Amino acid sequence: MKQNRIWKKLLHGSIQTKASLLVMGLGQLMYGQYTKGLLYLSALVAIVTYMVLYGANDIFGFFTLGTVEGDPWLGIQGDDSVMMMLKGIFAVIVLLIWGFLHSSNVHDVMEIQRKKERGIEVPSFWKAVPIYMDKKFYKLALVFPILGVAVFNILPIVFMILIAFTNYGGDIVPPKLVDWIGLGNFEKILALGELRDTFFKILGWNLIWAFLATAINYFGGLGLALLMNKKCIKGKAFWRSFPILAYALPGFITLLAFKFMFSYGGPINYYITLYGGSAIGFLDIDAGIKAKLIGLLVNAWISIPSSMLLATGILSNMNTDLYEAASIDGASKWKQFVKITLPFVIFSTTPVLITSFVGNFNNFGIFYFLRGGLYCDGYFLASDTDLLINWLYNLSIDNSYYGIGAAISLVIFVITSIFSLSVYVRSSAYKKEDTFR
Repeated sequence: MKQNRIWKKLLHGSIQTKASLLVMGLGQLMYGQYTKGLLYLSALVAIVTYMVLYGANDIFGFFTLGTVEGDPWLGIQGDDSVMMMLKGIFAVIVLLIWGFLHSSNVHDVMEIQRKKERGIEVPSFWKAVPIYMDKKFYKLALVFPILGVAVFNILPIVFMILIAFTNYGGDIVPPKLVDWIGLGNFEKILALGELRDTFFKILGWNLIWAFLATAINYFGGLGLALLMNKKCIKGKAFWRSFPILAYALPGFITLLAFKFMFSYGGPINYYITLYGGSAIGFLDIDAGIKAKLIGLLVNAWISIPSSMLLATGILSNMNTDLYEAASIDGASKWKQFVKITLPFVIFSTTPVLITSFVGNFNNFGIFYFLRGGLYCDGYFLASDTDLLINWLYNLSIDNSYYGIGAAISLVIFVITSIFSLSVYVRSSAYKKEDTFR
């Protein structure tokens, strides 16, 4: 309905409105808004010049990804498919910016027309500047950040997504030409024997890891916070300092320290051999479940302190009258925890819990620092403790399978986004945002 009204205004609008629709800035010039009209017209000239000189060719190159393959031995300077893709994405962003400016230009002329019809004075550009600096300053403040986000954030993200639909990687790297292959990389992951088996093995372990790590960290932190809230605990500040120190220490240092502790020459194996035992390969290539349990332990050591600090702050806002009433009614401590404490804490921390799950799902550092570089039998360029993010790194950075790595990154995005949104919109934190049940 709103779009129909806009089109009616355009069709039955003034000649200035129709002129601005054809040439950006022309309507403002016809209304005497010379500075504003020249700015719109200058933007149009700059965009048209760019499109004529570079943009049109870049968009064409985006679809072809090059036609001439280079050969350094023969001195043939061929097309760089990757750069052509980047330039094509940039050209599309420029077109989108032009579309936004053109729409803004038309709406501005329509607003001038409306004021003219009602006899309202239309301020000049220089009189309108103080208004924008005061009441509409947020629009001016957001212009450059939005442009920066478009170029430095959106462009790389779109580039990564598009790489998933090409054969870029392996032997196909510039100066060889890269081609669009559609869903070919996803078909390889789901159908090609070694890749498929590795993908589903790692995906299954990744899901188990994310749920276990999140639960251990969350309830471990909550348990410590409840323990520290006990009145019988003496020297709370002293005891609370230990987990805070573990949290304050840089994570990679902690991980390297644990790697040394569980290595063949580390202190744990030293004492095992000292008392007549055989050294154990806790993190060796055939460690199996031992390495996974150590990963959960180390992750808990790093993450539980932050959960404890969060839970401590939430518990300090609990209404103690609820516990007194529950005690009078004969509720046990466990019943009070399940019916009062846990619902309140989960209600308050649902978004944090979701981000914690996503963070654990994409926890690259744990197994990279503990077991990085190991490739197990039955896995394609991965170990049995690698997560999808680690496998993506192995494929793309270490072995140049960029297309497959980009496809896996899209799979990770789909899984985490669907889980996050579905859990959050069903949670009390979303449905009862201003209340607590």
